[in-house]
Amino acid sequence: MLPLFASHSGGRSPLTCEYRCGNACAHPEPNQSGNEYFGDVVKGVVSRRGALRAGAVMAAAAGGFAALSGTAAAATTATATTAAQRPVRPAAGTDFDAVSPNKFDAVTTPDGYGQSVVIRWGDAVEAGAPKFDFHHQTAAAQAKQFGYNNDFVGLIPQDALGTRNLLVVNHEYTTEVHLFPADQYDPANPTEEQVKIAWAAHGLSVVQTVRDPLFGALRSVPSRLNRRITLDTVFEMRGPAAGSKYLQTSADASGRQVRGTQNNCSGGVTPWGTVLSGEENFHQYFANADKVTEPTTAARLKRYGVGTGASTRKWERFDKRWDVSQEPNEPNRFGWVVEIDPHDPKSTPVKHTALGRFKHEAANVKITADGRVAVYSGDDERFDYIYKYVSKGKYKPGQSALARRHNSALLDDGTLYVAKFTGDSPDFDGLLPADGEFDGTGEWIPLASGNTSFVDGFTAEDVYVFTRLAADKAGATKMDRPEDIEPNPVNGRIYAALTNNTDRGALGKAGIDEVNPRKNNKNGHILEWDEDHGDSASTRFRWRLLLVCGDPATADTYFGGFPKEQVSPISCPDNVAFDGRGNLWIATDGNALGANDGLFSVPVEGPDRGHVKQFLTVPVGAETCGPVVTEHLVLVAVQHPGENAASSANPTSHWPDGGTSQPRPAIVAVWKKGPFGLVGRIGVR
Repeated sequence: MLPLFASHSGGRSPLTCEYRCGNACAHPEPNQSGNEYFGDVVKGVVSRRGALRAGAVMAAAAGGFAALSGTAAAATTATATTAAQRPVRPAAGTDFDAVSPNKFDAVTTPDGYGQSVVIRWGDAVEAGAPKFDFHHQTAAAQAKQFGYNNDFVGLIPQDALGTRNLLVVNHEYTTEVHLFPADQYDPANPTEEQVKIAWAAHGLSVVQTVRDPLFGALRSVPSRLNRRITLDTVFEMRGPAAGSKYLQTSADASGRQVRGTQNNCSGGVTPWGTVLSGEENFHQYFANADKVTEPTTAARLKRYGVGTGASTRKWERFDKRWDVSQEPNEPNRFGWVVEIDPHDPKSTPVKHTALGRFKHEAANVKITADGRVAVYSGDDERFDYIYKYVSKGKYKPGQSALARRHNSALLDDGTLYVAKFTGDSPDFDGLLPADGEFDGTGEWIPLASGNTSFVDGFTAEDVYVFTRLAADKAGATKMDRPEDIEPNPVNGRIYAALTNNTDRGALGKAGIDEVNPRKNNKNGHILEWDEDHGDSASTRFRWRLLLVCGDPATADTYFGGFPKEQVSPISCPDNVAFDGRGNLWIATDGNALGANDGLFSVPVEGPDRGHVKQFLTVPVGAETCGPVVTEHLVLVAVQHPGENAASSANPTSHWPDGGTSQPRPAIVAVWKKGPFGLVGRIGVR
């Protein structure tokens, strides 16, 4: 049996928690507001009897819960399939045998699938990039090379067959004790060059790729479109808060230009061919918020979790903008949705203030019934909120330069909302409700539109820059770390990954409710909702939970009503994507069940709704990010492989290059092998 508990939050290593989010889960959550849910009455904790109402709990072994070897495999590729995991009845839209949970130092895939690395940290992106040399890095080289810790992956076709594509990738954060050789890096005293290397390793990469239409592999190629965006790239602030007094600094008195983007987590490809990227855990890069004594400013910094004392990376030693005591407005210039135009390498990236400022996991677009643009985004923090933006103007179809400029401007004038969820079981007590589903209704509470605020005591400027505080006042529903949120292109519903929240129901913290039904939520859940009339401009919706994740053998899990003995165990959902049939694909982060993270598929309609199947696993210490699922290709970003090691001195992973090499974050392409080795079609029997 896999262990049900990990020594740290979820299955992440302490090192990942330190460098990725500043150990956010080890500190009190920033949301200390007293707003209670406008829905379910807290009756108690989840009982392990609860899911028995959905059917008998089967032994884990019957669900194919394979024992772990406890040791890493030396191979850099592998397949892992067991007959016990083959479903009794077929799952709509998927034709693979689920891989078993494991701890291999490899990307494991089902039998009959091929894989290859598309691009890895340090590979050339821009012309003139030198060959990567782990022991002799420079900031100038890194600024032209593929960045560190890849997260979001966007694939933008450039021809009808999808053989030429632009690959756009976020580089979320740096782990300096793995970024540099252990004998060169002192965490207490980094050099200026090392700090500049880290600045260059953040941001995004735009890479031209070519797919082999016969044998499946995707490879990067030189192109005039290839581009690195780093913490030195100039961004334009746009929208109603641009120029705000809260955005002005000594380096930018206008409040309209910002150097760089950081902690870019997930994102989305827009219908007009640009990429939206969410700035997430920006708080950890700043130092000395405790030295800010003005009460209102201090309270705002605290609500966003901005760092006190010295920062982990010590950037404040080399640029005062990272020292909040010297530049108290600099943190306000991060936490936005940014937009880049990968078709124009000379274009200036944008930060859209109308979409609000918080820890954006992602931003994804759906066109409303009357042709406007709706953007969904989650605030990835315990007890924070889900948001929607609806533009005032209407979408212009196409991906021409004119269409891209027109549609980008739509994100600067519209209405920002926050979600309130109400369960339909008024006496909800943590058990599966009598109607057989966790479900209910919801409404979108308007926060601001243009220069008009709908929140008492807040100007519109306040709402956009301090969105969390406005949402507190509006009475939004506190959620369990809302991460990626995406519309399903087939059924039109919206799906959100809620990763976990071990503080749910703790003493003095918000208790369970029907939309967050589990105390001490280690494993997370998947939420879906229908906007009224299927229209994303609506202000009301109906919701239900598709999955309550975890070990299928435990009573507190739920798989859309599908027999639990037939599903793969899944923990800590993070990023989501859809295939052409509308099946949901889920990438995990911090598997709390003891195995490596992975990518899972699950039908959302019909008799196989809720049938979770694991498609792949990632190497030791890694997280699965940025899934893309096309007719012929699956892409995942393998983030922070080997980050369960204390430093680069004794690596626990040698993926992807094998041997004694250092681990390197990378993008992996997976494809189905057809007859004679030719590429087949993903998810088609």
